[in-house]
Amino acid sequence: MTTPHTLSDFDFALPPELIAQHPAAERSSSRLLDGTGAAPVDRVFRELPSLLNPGDLLVFNDTRVIKARLLGVKATGGQVEALVERVLPGHEVLMHLRASKSPKRGQRVRFGLSVEAAMQADTDSGFDAEVLGRTGPEDSLFHLRFPSDPQALLDRFGHVPLPPYITHADDADDERRYQTVFAARPGAVAAPTAALHFDQPLLEALTARGIEQARITLHVGAGTFQPVRTENLALHRMHSEWFEVGADTVEAVARVRARGGRVVAVGTTTLRALESAACMGQSGGELRAGVGDTDIFITPGFRFRVVDALVTNFHLPRSTLMMLVSALAGHAHVMALYRHAITERYRFFSYGDAMLLTAGGK
Repeated sequence: MTTPHTLSDFDFALPPELIAQHPAAERSSSRLLDGTGAAPVDRVFRELPSLLNPGDLLVFNDTRVIKARLLGVKATGGQVEALVERVLPGHEVLMHLRASKSPKRGQRVRFGLSVEAAMQADTDSGFDAEVLGRTGPEDSLFHLRFPSDPQALLDRFGHVPLPPYITHADDADDERRYQTVFAARPGAVAAPTAALHFDQPLLEALTARGIEQARITLHVGAGTFQPVRTENLALHRMHSEWFEVGADTVEAVARVRARGGRVVAVGTTTLRALESAACMGQSGGELRAGVGDTDIFITPGFRFRVVDALVTNFHLPRSTLMMLVSALAGHAHVMALYRHAITERYRFFSYGDAMLLTAGGK
């Protein structure tokens, strides 16, 4: 009988200088660690088409990162930093909010380009939002009402929500590069980072090789950076994210299955959406079109119903994403690949390099 994994099983020591602070000069020039065999092979990302077979299906997440980070002040003058988690109907939003003293229901917060700008009365310098209350696990989210369309206000006053391990302030290059070339549906507060390596020439090369492409949407939430705080993984409560798998993607998966090809998920978010859709309702594990929220927690022992292979970046130690990739490719295999990546000085996390994994590590 296999002993259940604990949090410490997914730990590793990462030299801080390997955390990528900026993307590669060209998207497809990132390094690619080929983990499909028993031994790792060092490649360049633009070689990906040669590692896939004609008739395979690549599935991408077409979510678009919104400028979800806001700075502002309370009516009392206290500084506020916020990260919009989800846009709701009626100009309402759910957000993470940090302040020396949390605002109460009925209070207003002025958000703007900076704290100084937010303190100005001029509309061009910001906007006022009303606090409606708190919600979510342990009341971790603030519920606010914006004065007009939240997406338009975020486009105007928001900042690119770079991950906490990226230390520079967001700039114009981040607006372009912390976004996939096919991003279409606004709603994510973190990028589906495995897809950042794809540029138009690479997408065309995949098509020329006979590799089909399909899309899902999963709006990545800030919970993707939430740490696991318990050694017993069964006690961890996974964050929830909105996703949609359309009928066209379900049909594409059926076609690839019929011809004996593989379903290759681009990123853990795509994998989570596909496997969540297969687990919904009474489908018996069959992939079906659907829309909903998923809090699926994939750990070793999980039975994969849809995905055969995965393109993914390198993840934080002790994270749920380390558990997910270990569930797909095998814990020992994944940890060996990470040791190789550190020795060979691969670049880690959102702006870093990528790896290709297959189910069972082969």
